[in-house]
Amino acid sequence: MRLKGKAAIVTGGASGFGAGIASKFRAEGARVMIADVNGNAADAKARELGCEAIETDVASDGDVAAMVASARSAFGKIDILVNNAGVTHLPAPLDEVSETDFDRVFAVNCKSVYLTARHVVPAFKEQGSGAILNVASTAGVSPRPRLNWYNASKGWMNTATKTMAVELAPVGIRVNALNPVAGETPLLKSFLGEDTPEMRAKFLATIPLGRFSTPEDIGNAACYLCSDEASMVTGVCLEVDGGRCI
Repeated sequence: MRLKGKAAIVTGGASGFGAGIASKFRAEGARVMIADVNGNAADAKARELGCEAIETDVASDGDVAAMVASARSAFGKIDILVNNAGVTHLPAPLDEVSETDFDRVFAVNCKSVYLTARHVVPAFKEQGSGAILNVASTAGVSPRPRLNWYNASKGWMNTATKTMAVELAPVGIRVNALNPVAGETPLLKSFLGEDTPEMRAKFLATIPLGRFSTPEDIGNAACYLCSDEASMVTGVCLEVDGGRCI
């Protein structure tokens, strides 16, 4: 029960890594609001885990404001914010990615961190505490060809994490990030281009531990960084990657 008494928002929490984080947080005693652009999926996962749910486009200021207001109304406070929602463009030469895809990647992966900070940080400052966790990617640490603008968006998240941590530390707010390797999530096919045994084997050959990350792996790491056990940890971008970035 490492998160007993804590209230958390998990964006993109209806599936993949976000669902793994929400599940772990609930198991450790937290009250959780699952925010997801897929409202039906958010409702279903919330019923399964005993959470609150809200349909949210994290690239919309109005939706983010409503998400934060809803969480504060439901829980009376917010202790943890997990910026997990993310998208990618399909593998392609960097000069062939459409402007529409570029804008979508940066709106969901980067602008969302700015918007959630605008609405959550004031509440954290009022209470003198809070933990923010940004879910980035090994793509922001060790970029792969043909995912150029996705790589860049995740590198942005890592830099944002460090600068947020430095600025917010004096007011009691910790900010960290996770850098997962590709995992068994809905985005896997997009990363690989095509989800075939051959493509999986080729990618797995780059991971020393020899497997993809799982939602449980990410949930476990997120639980530590958002718990009081990590009270001296801020500005860390933790690789949960089976050794891929070594």
